[in-house]
Amino acid sequence: MDVRAIATDFDGTLGGDDGVADSTVAALARFKHSGRKLLMVSGRHLPDLKAIFNALHLFDLVVLENGGLLYYPATDTTRTVAPGPSAEFVALLRERGVDELQVGQTIVATHTGHHETIRDTIEDMGLDLQIILNTDALMVLPTGVDKASGLMVALAELSLPAEGVAAIGDAENDIVFLKMCGTSVAVANALPEVKAIATIVTQGKRGAGVEEFIASVLGGATA
Repeated sequence: MDVRAIATDFDGTLGGDDGVADSTVAALARFKHSGRKLLMVSGRHLPDLKAIFNALHLFDLVVLENGGLLYYPATDTTRTVAPGPSAEFVALLRERGVDELQVGQTIVATHTGHHETIRDTIEDMGLDLQIILNTDALMVLPTGVDKASGLMVALAELSLPAEGVAAIGDAENDIVFLKMCGTSVAVANALPEVKAIATIVTQGKRGAGVEEFIASVLGGATA
């Protein structure tokens, strides 16, 4: 298997709110030390991710906010690759009762219970925005911005062809970037629609599945 890089989702794939298992971090380090590249492709906001994951330094590039933001761990800097939400849009959402609202540099996120209100607000304001669902989360981004578009920018910066990348994910918003890569991997806990388009479905869930795939690439055991 000619895999030059891994591009992995975070939540439900590498780990979650409880962080990432030490064994998964060790597997990522082995992959990186083999001379290959590591990328993360997540819907997370950078401060949230930093608070629960202390191994970002292993990654060559991190795509955040579901494709709208690039983070460079080596220099601890960011670059937006999409316009940010307008203050008027955010204010109207709050006026209309949208709570648990997270506003990033390019993304607005909340839970799926507000889908109808957010859809109507976008239509009322005539905005060129799209709604992206991820299990019980809802994200709003400029039309055309998603994990695939963000990963394409990241791969161009690293001069990596998508054909040499293995993409790993578990949820609806991962499908677009799994489809663009040479190898698509669904962890065992992935949604059926993700498994349906995957080249490989791991036996292990979440981080254990990532460890399993890395072992298959490197030709060794996960431990």
